[in-house]
Amino acid sequence: MRLKAGRIPAFPKRNMQTNARLAADSVEKKKELMPPFTQTLVIANIVVYLLESQMGNVLFQWFALWPGAGTGLASLPILTFWQLVTYSFLHGNLMHLAFNMFALWMFGGELERVWGSRRVAMAYFASVVCGGVAQLLIGGLFGPTGGPVVGASAGVFGILLAYALVFPNRTIVPLFPPIPMPARVFVLLYAVLELVLGVTGTQAGVAHFAHLGGLLGGWLVYKYGRARPGNWRRF
Repeated sequence: MRLKAGRIPAFPKRNMQTNARLAADSVEKKKELMPPFTQTLVIANIVVYLLESQMGNVLFQWFALWPGAGTGLASLPILTFWQLVTYSFLHGNLMHLAFNMFALWMFGGELERVWGSRRVAMAYFASVVCGGVAQLLIGGLFGPTGGPVVGASAGVFGILLAYALVFPNRTIVPLFPPIPMPARVFVLLYAVLELVLGVTGTQAGVAHFAHLGGLLGGWLVYKYGRARPGNWRRF
């Protein structure tokens, strides 16, 4: 093929624009590997865990969720109400922290891309509070509450339920048993297991009713946490 002197072959502008757009989308997706609220929450939990090694007793004394002196409503920390939130940033050991943060990244990140940071934050902290209240009020009916409640599990369970409601057919492969199943089935089975373990007291040392309360918190925000049209996507 011969080209006339001084002429430059033209390339389709559409292809160049498409490639530029794909490159921009790729960069944007990399930036969204962990959305802002999920990222902040994971970092905060890791920082607090590092602080535990230096001042663990003080942190647990003031910020873990300690049951009140009585039963029923008297079991709630009326004078130390902040514990209904702060207990979620404390963890008993590294494995406890790792599992919670992995689940938060896995489910919370994808949910945040759909719901946005504010609604996911509402779901998480509503689940944390509902989980703490449920553990003190209901857990005490099936045995002594014992020591304090710590861990982000209630918030994670709320996020997990919201994830299953938004993506009901998304396939999940749990660590045990490693069987692929829809998200809605996984959450249902997990909820039933937590209820059985909580009522029977089979697995001591685990706040099963906090997990169930977390599921309730996630459902409440899914059902009633919709903002005005245009702020959040509606589901």
